Amino acid sequence: MVDRTHRALITASTSGIGYAVAQDLLQRGTTVTVHGRTPESAAAAAGSLGAGVQALHGDVSRPDEVSALADEIARGEFDILVHCAGPYAEHTHDTATPDDWESAYRTNTVSAVQLATAALAPMRRQGFGRVVFIGTRATRTPIPTMIEYSAAKAALANATISLARTAVAPGVTVNMVSPGVILTPAMQQLFQSRPESAGLPWADVEASLVSDYAPNPQGRLGRAEEIAALTGFLVGDDAGYINGADIPVDGGITGTR
Repeated sequence: MVDRTHRALITASTSGIGYAVAQDLLQRGTTVTVHGRTPESAAAAAGSLGAGVQALHGDVSRPDEVSALADEIARGEFDILVHCAGPYAEHTHDTATPDDWESAYRTNTVSAVQLATAALAPMRRQGFGRVVFIGTRATRTPIPTMIEYSAAKAALANATISLARTAVAPGVTVNMVSPGVILTPAMQQLFQSRPESAGLPWADVEASLVSDYAPNPQGRLGRAEEIAALTGFLVGDDAGYINGADIPVDGGITGTR
């Protein structure tokens, strides 16, 4: 159980996995600040989560806004940072441009490390801190249609280890949670927009995904609440000896393909 005095910032928490993490931490008694790309989206998420939830905003594709958010984090108000922001697009090796590769690395790796670095300095001074990056199973099994995203998240997995070894102090940890295919509104929209899914009910699309795209021994897609549950444990007091880990939550797809 997270102590009630702990204060968490969850980036990209207006929906999907980030929103589920915010809900989970609130249930554990944590003071929560949500984050969205715009002031409006962040405020709406905070309002829907209930009284006492604060909001910050910043677009991780804009270096100036990332820097402003890092300055806010560096003030030391947070002893938990869960970084869920991870923009992606569908490209193959044939269609990804140099700009696509640069954008993926900047938004998925550079911004994450910048925010974590800002958070870790006050965490070290306070003697307690948790940083959790939300990664992807694609760091181990790259997705051919998200080639630059997969590579950028793999770089973040590597950075997780280096931060855990060199940027922490007793009581402070850095870890990664790597989901498989998780049924979120954004993921559902992505797959329903594909030409081969046109006119199909979602139940048929999901069954096809489990069969062809994400086969795993559990025979289903993951749920955001399952990612949130593990994240909630990792930021708690009982997880203080877990540091530098990248934990897959993918139904076993990583070890079975």
